[in-house]
Amino acid sequence: MSWLTRLRNWHAYRHLRLEDANLIVLDLELTGLDPKRDEIVSAAWVEIRQGRITLSTARHMLNKEVRQLGQSPVIHGVDERALAQGSSLRALLQQLAELFEQGVLVCHNAILDWGFLKRAFVSHDISVRPELILDTMQIERNRLLRQGKTLAADCLTLSACRQRYGLPSACEHHALSDALSTAELLLAQNSQFGGAHGALLRQLT
Repeated sequence: MSWLTRLRNWHAYRHLRLEDANLIVLDLELTGLDPKRDEIVSAAWVEIRQGRITLSTARHMLNKEVRQLGQSPVIHGVDERALAQGSSLRALLQQLAELFEQGVLVCHNAILDWGFLKRAFVSHDISVRPELILDTMQIERNRLLRQGKTLAADCLTLSACRQRYGLPSACEHHALSDALSTAELLLAQNSQFGGAHGALLRQLT
């Protein structure tokens, strides 16, 4: 999958401006990196409306059905007590399915997050396809390669990408914090490519 997943009508979005787009910026916390074996621990998202992060839309949900937390208590700070206050995975997925019908999905490392979500949607018999997926990690990768730079190890982490745009350090490995950090990164990337009044997808391709 490329940084831009053309799931429906690409041409309908070719001249989309960021200020006109409804963007759902999502982050997942996981028990591991294998969608076939590992689980979704939590999901969080925030919307960008009219080119602005709308904090009132921010949501964070825990999956109370996680079977094996693994290192999540250490990495994500999520333990069994926290999970007990969470929701079923189906409830989480149903909320996301409704959101995805309303706008463009944004992730940092979309291949990973969408891989887990796609498998979860199928297993719960929920049919959903985002209109479009933007990947801030791949946007940054392409930008660096166009500049002729060598991609060093860990240069595409969310923290490393934010540093290149002068964005402040943020709490990592918490889904809501990472979703907000990804939203800020996308706005910084868009500004680098010409600002909110330019065509978003034309700037980022």
